[in-house]
Amino acid sequence: MDKLAEFKHGLEETWHSLGEGWRQLRDRASEALTRFTPVNRSRSALEDASSPPALASNWGLLAGDLYEDGEQIVVRLEVPGMVKEDLELEVRGDVLFIRGEKRVEQERGNGRYRVRQCTFGSFRRRFQLPAPVIAEKARAKCSNGVLRIELPKEARARGRRIEVRQG
Repeated sequence: MDKLAEFKHGLEETWHSLGEGWRQLRDRASEALTRFTPVNRSRSALEDASSPPALASNWGLLAGDLYEDGEQIVVRLEVPGMVKEDLELEVRGDVLFIRGEKRVEQERGNGRYRVRQCTFGSFRRRFQLPAPVIAEKARAKCSNGVLRIELPKEARARGRRIEVRQG
């Protein structure tokens, strides 16, 4: 009976560990999960009878980071295969909106797709900014599949160091 209880306890721990791992993955990836809306001009012209049905899913991952230091907020977003002309940025209040389009790039030849995990179409992402920014002074650069946006903080959001005097 001891071995059975030990086995049951091991299974319960394994199940709990798997569940916790999936929860952590879901929580970390939830913001990166991005819905892509198919764009007819970028898809239908390139697909042929040997291709699988359009897109089994219109969801893909666009991983991003947001961090701040004393002077600015920096947002980095992975945008593989996109160039600056594919992207549009806007700050409204305390939210950064990123819109773009990932265009279909399909190999031509006699073969056919067996696995297709790349997602194409237009997308929108939003980042809640942790402090007020000066949108007019924002800078953005797209290089090697990474979009980097630097948003200077408003002076009142930067904080102020207070010196403690003796006496």
